[in-house]
Amino acid sequence: MNKENSCPLNYTMNLIGTKWKPLVLFHLLEGGLRSGILQKKIPGISNKMFTQTVRDLEKDGLISRKVFPVVPPKVEYTLTTRGKSLETILRSLDTWGLKDCKK
Repeated sequence: MNKENSCPLNYTMNLIGTKWKPLVLFHLLEGGLRSGILQKKIPGISNKMFTQTVRDLEKDGLISRKVFPVVPPKVEYTLTTRGKSLETILRSLDTWGLKDCKK
């Protein structure tokens, strides 16, 4: 952890604190998803943002990407052990949002 990330919350927010990262991670909690299916579960995300988001999450060790040698290409994303460790946080955010949406 460098000086900028010395605060644990700052470190965590740098990993998952964008608009799209928590959504990608949340949808992978139930298991691996093909690229196209995962992207469809996130309304409003562009192809460019989806690609950038999954690359960042992969680089940070939160998801893994498996490419199957078939035609057409098949890519599947799954949570890593590190990514699964965020489940409580992601489910808590979902629960909080559900309560607030009902107002």
